[in-house]
Amino acid sequence: MSAMLTIGVLAACSSNDQNAGAGTSASNNANNASAKKEPVTLRVEMFDRGNAPAGQSATNNFWTKWMQDSFGTPNNIKLEYVPVPRAQEVEKLNVLMASGGDAPDIVFTYDSNLVYKYVQQGGLADLGKALEDNGKNLKSFLGNETLEYGKFNNVQYAIPARRVNLGKYASFIRQDWLDALGMQPPKNTEEVYNFLKAVKEKDPGKVGKDLIPLGMALAPSSYEPIIWPFIKKNLTEEEKYTQRMQLGSRDYPLLTEGHKEALQFLNKLYNEGLMSTDFALDKDKKKLSQDVMTGKVGLFSEDTTNPLKATPGVFKVMQTNIKGAKMTPVDPFAGADGKHTKPVYMPAGMYIIVPKSSKNVNEAIKYLDFMAQKDNYFKIMNGDEGKNYKMENGIPVTLDNQETKDKFFSIGDFIIISNGQDLGNEEKNTQLDVKSLPPEFEKEGVAVRKIALTDTEPMLRFPRPIQSEVKYGTSLVDKYHEMLVKSVLAKPADFDKTYEQGLKDLMAAGGQEIATERKAAYQEMKAKK
Repeated sequence: MSAMLTIGVLAACSSNDQNAGAGTSASNNANNASAKKEPVTLRVEMFDRGNAPAGQSATNNFWTKWMQDSFGTPNNIKLEYVPVPRAQEVEKLNVLMASGGDAPDIVFTYDSNLVYKYVQQGGLADLGKALEDNGKNLKSFLGNETLEYGKFNNVQYAIPARRVNLGKYASFIRQDWLDALGMQPPKNTEEVYNFLKAVKEKDPGKVGKDLIPLGMALAPSSYEPIIWPFIKKNLTEEEKYTQRMQLGSRDYPLLTEGHKEALQFLNKLYNEGLMSTDFALDKDKKKLSQDVMTGKVGLFSEDTTNPLKATPGVFKVMQTNIKGAKMTPVDPFAGADGKHTKPVYMPAGMYIIVPKSSKNVNEAIKYLDFMAQKDNYFKIMNGDEGKNYKMENGIPVTLDNQETKDKFFSIGDFIIISNGQDLGNEEKNTQLDVKSLPPEFEKEGVAVRKIALTDTEPMLRFPRPIQSEVKYGTSLVDKYHEMLVKSVLAKPADFDKTYEQGLKDLMAAGGQEIATERKAAYQEMKAKK
């Protein structure tokens, strides 16, 4: 188990006067007893990404010390941060939770099904009363809609972080290639195909044998923007609920009309040499990013503004490598209805939970409530004006200096109540988001935010978790990827049988149980309305 590091120095308690006279009042005795009271140790999980600057760590840095000084010491609480490697968070969390009293008081995960598993095992504390008594600021910041995602069997077992930006995906096209071909940006999937064909046949960038018209990886940001526009829209409510499966943190419409056609379209692109040939080996998107940076790719989709950011600097590097190269944000995939359907995040981000073995439920909620106080929230998100940020038209703009880089290397993992910073409205939040980009890409950043929130398809949520999704969710994501890869790589004549066999295998591996339970859960939901 990872080592634990205690941070902060507690203020010394006043000593009791050994020579106090018999006439000392009861109130003074009570004050002295309070002064001598041992501090409560509150243990908090912290993601460790191995990216700490010299002299700091994920559990010993400016913000952990600030939190001790600002929150811990004044409340007689000793903060202890427990590092968990980000890449192993589920495995480590399971180990911590299984250890009983050794688990931190505050832990978290992005997987709601995992939370429900702990609920079923009786491993989580009920946070409802502590939230009412000690979470006024937290409740106000999160709002009822977000807090509802933390209720299981109508009990507040989790505090969901508030996700500020719900947009997921945007696509990007080589504008210089479009110009060379005399084409306009594609507005639907058919026009995408025509663009990709023209790129392959005419090679406007003079790339040669390494040309990749459509960049792909085995990642949701690559395949979901293509698949969802194919999905049938005029479904009944029951069809929507029963023809999807929530695997991990996403809805997969694999039983809905249009899903097979979407994979067949990808099969067509692959067999005509219009997409990345080795996409199945690129789960982390590193190969896709490299291909874009070296100027090989004509069109690709990604997580909102990721390619525009200074790190790893996909667009910046591409423009440095390829003279005249320019990428433009586009929303090219659309179905027969003309809708550019794409999924969005639910308003809840990570799930913050307290093990039932914890004796510090109230202190845990006080910790989160302190972060939710307006001034504290802004301070943690931005630092000190003049040192770490400057204000421009009501927007805190991060300053590019070493102190700021060293101070904010892990801030997103520290302020666990919020995925992204909320300045109060969408316009300001958009400006804040784009101000974090290199100045030359701010215009593209605004376009990306708009694209990501166009024709969105929200996740569906049952009043109760689907137990078979809890049981099979993780393994069926792998099974889905296996089905997708085999279907895309199949010869066109073999597509039907390959797809059908892949679906059959997935259903036999737990998919059928999920489908059956979702149908029953829908009937329960309707009966209670």
